[in-house]
Order: sequence, then structure tokens, then C-alpha cells
Amino acid sequence: MLKEFKEFVLRGNVMDLAVGVIIGGAFGKIIASLVNDILMPLIGLLIGGIDFTGLAFTVGGATVAYGLFINNLIDFLIIALVIFLMIKSLNRLARKPAPAPAAPTTKECPHCFSVISIKATRCPNCTSELK
Repeated sequence: MLKEFKEFVLRGNVMDLAVGVIIGGAFGKIIASLVNDILMPLIGLLIGGIDFTGLAFTVGGATVAYGLFINNLIDFLIIALVIFLMIKSLNRLARKPAPAPAAPTTKECPHCFSVISIKATRCPNCTSELK
């Protein structure tokens, strides 16, 4: 059982996934900084100097911080857009042109409609002469 676990962990897929999770976490921090430190202040200026992080209201004893939710929503949308654009460009780079169709090797006899070699001058089935 230990041997199987070792093979599972050392397989390329698991290691690739681990690297992807680590890079994704670091990438998430970069995007979060981009949103919180650069985009949100600019968006706040455009809509009249509103800072979304301070937006909240109180119901009874509970504080509903909907400004933080707006920040997280914008953060998510920007991360999703960046990932979409990255995957789209990677797919465009990885796309291989479709291979050219192979030249036909058979044709249909115009008399008996059986499939014959393209090089045939006489149909082997109905013995008709072909042009």
C-alpha cells in the first residue's frame, strides 16, 4: 500500500497539480493586490470617492459589510477574466492546424456503384470499362 501511495504521489499529474495550486495562490495574491490597491481606489474616484471597504449597515447587533462583498466580487470577476484570457491565449498557441485530407484511394463504379480502386480502368465487379 505504501508503494502504491508513493507511485501516486510521484506521478506527474499530482506534482503538476501541487505546483498549480502554489502558483495559483501566489497569483491570487497578486490579483487581490491589483484590485484592492490599484483598481478599487480608481473605481472609487470615478463614482465619487466612495471607498467600498467602509460600506456597511447594522441590523440589530449584526454589521453587514456589503462593501467588502463588493470588493470580493470585483476581485473574483477580475481573476476569472484574467484566467479566461490566459487559457484562451494558451489554447490559441497550442492549436495545431488540421491535417490536410488524404487523397482518395477509391472511387465508385458509375455502372454498378461498387467501390473500386481509383487506378482501375475496368470494374472488377461488373467488368465495365471505366474512363
